[in-house]
Amino acid sequence: MKASRIAIHLATAFAVGTSSLLAQSTQPDKNASLKQEIELSISRALKWLGTKQAADTGSWSLAEEPAITGLVLASYMGDPTRKPTDAVSSEVTKGYEFLLKNVKPDGGIYGKGRANYNTSISLTALSMNPRPEYEQTILAARKFVIGQQNDFDEKGKTDNPFDGGIGYGTPKANAPAHADLSNTHFALEALRYSQQLFQDKASPEEKKNDFDWGAAIKFIERCQNRPESNDQKWASNDPKNAGGFVYEPGSSKAGEDKTADGKTALRSYGSISYAGMLSLIYAGLTPEDPRIQAVVKWLGDNFTLDENPGMGQEGKLYYYHTMAKALAVAHLNELKTKDGQTVNWRDLLTRKLINTQREDGAWKNDTARWMEGDDVLATAYVVLALEHVHRAL
Repeated sequence: MKASRIAIHLATAFAVGTSSLLAQSTQPDKNASLKQEIELSISRALKWLGTKQAADTGSWSLAEEPAITGLVLASYMGDPTRKPTDAVSSEVTKGYEFLLKNVKPDGGIYGKGRANYNTSISLTALSMNPRPEYEQTILAARKFVIGQQNDFDEKGKTDNPFDGGIGYGTPKANAPAHADLSNTHFALEALRYSQQLFQDKASPEEKKNDFDWGAAIKFIERCQNRPESNDQKWASNDPKNAGGFVYEPGSSKAGEDKTADGKTALRSYGSISYAGMLSLIYAGLTPEDPRIQAVVKWLGDNFTLDENPGMGQEGKLYYYHTMAKALAVAHLNELKTKDGQTVNWRDLLTRKLINTQREDGAWKNDTARWMEGDDVLATAYVVLALEHVHRAL
């Protein structure tokens, strides 16, 4: 199965419930106990989330950030105990109504800003609940996300390091060029989740103006510490960072390292390296590709569940979220660590997440950067991670 089809298969699995397919197997399920633990944990979390919905708007957490509501809705739709024929709950229906109220004339789904971030996650959530009345909204949102892809200078060329990538929203006139790997990964995910509807319902003209996947791959390459495929001078084969990813070309949220020869290397870090790996797969690369093999090696060498490697406690729950997505989509059941050990990430991550779940069913990062002090957002990240683990089992 080609990697792009893997991504589409995963999106379909989200919508129809992979658990019902797995249940048809006549072989004993050696992971049955672990899956039951996951299901119970998710059930507790979804029950808690149901109490946090705003009664007046139908949103979760910040109403001006529809993406948070989108992540919560994706959590409900991805529940492994949910059957394809199950009706959605009243709170889920109300949440989708909130997303639709945020649709803008340009097709985007956002409040006051961060147009791509909010639209991409909302688009994914809508694609996971495929209803006929959502189709035109999905196609319009997909067109909006495609329009967010950078193409500076001469059209069709990738001379600017930010060409092919996507940021929080289209850069304003005279603003510096920008794109980052986190926003790009959310956008690529939304495009893959909505791809089947696009293929079935889009007009010939819309199909002609589809996303430039080749330019996206070039941008992703320019975020990886791998000089063999990254044409930027800063790319480094420093052993501590080789194969990993940074936030954007030429800049890392994790800072810099001094190499043995006195040079400077941008520091690779965990959550964005998983986002980079997932982006390459969504863009059509297979796990056998040397770019993916390089990041898998870095992730194995730096495997830990105690922190977000390179960032400490900052972004730790987003790290768990991107880890589960990337390794599940790549069909990797194990990682090899620097000392030669093989770790079953699915088992270890599950136990880590279940053991840190609060009695009320929620999660929260004590380090609040990137809004992980918001227990609604934090809980949605973890629930989605557990759902990906369940499918990977």
